[in-house]
Formats: sequence, structure tokens, C-alpha cells
Amino acid sequence: MASSSSPNRFVRAVSSANRKAFLADCTTVELEFSAELCEASDAVEYVYFPMTAYISQLVPPVGDAKLEVGLIGDEGMLGATLVLGVGLAPHQAIVQGAGTSLRMERAKFLEHVAVDAKLDALLKRYLFVQLVQFQHATLCTRFHHVEERLARWLLMVHDRTDGDSFHMTHEYLAAMLGVRRVGVTQAATSLQKQGLISYRRGEIVILERELLEEAACACYVADNEIYAELMS
Repeated sequence: MASSSSPNRFVRAVSSANRKAFLADCTTVELEFSAELCEASDAVEYVYFPMTAYISQLVPPVGDAKLEVGLIGDEGMLGATLVLGVGLAPHQAIVQGAGTSLRMERAKFLEHVAVDAKLDALLKRYLFVQLVQFQHATLCTRFHHVEERLARWLLMVHDRTDGDSFHMTHEYLAAMLGVRRVGVTQAATSLQKQGLISYRRGEIVILERELLEEAACACYVADNEIYAELMS
């Protein structure tokens, strides 16, 4: 059983009258880096509410190709599509940042949704937010430069971590952004030369947050605005 309060913002948005019962059906789990929580089209067995961990949502890979379309941290949850009556995962989900998460069994989660109209409405707003963010991700991949996209992605990770540093290899960044490794190397080198980040042997440190925001494409602000508008 989790405590009566939670560092996950989605759980905190559950109405206070029902939050204690909701948390009673959650367990706290440790998520390890690169662990696969589900494949696309797998039956959803658990829903997750990250606290210090963060999870990548990837489109179903074709061959060795991967592309991240969403990142879930303490602002959201994995498994919200259950509210649509579909028990299959729409994306592959991989732990990108190790840490803790609340976890609830699918059946228990659906029981809470069935009796809590406010939770049902919250989930539908969250799904709408995710849909808009997926659209931004598609637009970003097609039209924005790698350096802008990398800056956006680093900000997204920074928002979901404690502190200013995290570990990430060029290979992993290339897979997340859907570009060749050389493209990530060039973009990371440019951001480093501008003094916005330091990057050495996979260790990334955010040095100038405000300037990194200026370097990012407009999708970063748009993602935050739609979340704030519908989930605040």
C-alpha cells in the first residue's frame, strides 16, 4: 500500500474522497533502466504511475528502427487507454530512467474507474493531452532540426528527474529521436559548444536551462501548455 500522498501528479489529481482507496490498491515498485514493461498489442496487466522513474513510449519497431512518441514521468501514467475499453497496449513501453513507480493491477484500476466519475473524466482529459502530444511528436520528427529536437528531449527528461545530470548514450539518443548516431553527435556537440550542456561518456549535465529552452523547438512549450490547460 502506498502512502496517503504521492509524488505522482496524476494520482494527486484523483479526488481526495477516493484517493485513499485508490492508493490502497497501489504497490510501490522499482523500475530498472531499459526494462520493457510491455510490447505494443500486449494485454495490459498493470498500470503505472511513475514517481522518480520515467518511461518511453515507442511506436511498434520495424526491424531495428525505434522512435519515441511519448515520455511519461511523475506527471502521468502508463495504461490510461484502458478507459477506452481496449485492453491492449498501443505502444511499446521501456523504462528510460530507473526509479520508483506506483503500480496497480488492471482489474483493480477498472473497478476504481467504474465507480469514480471524476477519475473517468480525468483519464479522458489525460488521453486527449497525450493525443495532442503525439501529434506534436510526429510534427517534430518530420519538420524540426535534430538540434532543436535534442534540446526539447533533454528538457523533457530534465523535467522528470531530480538534479541536472543523467546518463544517456549516443546510441540510445539516436534510437529515441529516430536519427543516425552521427546526427545526435553533431547536435550534442553544438549544444555543448554553446555552453548549454556538458556531455562526456554518456553523462549529460544541463548547464543553462533557460538557454536550452530557447534552443528547443516550439513543441516543448506546446506540450506543457496543453498539459497545464487540461490537467492543472
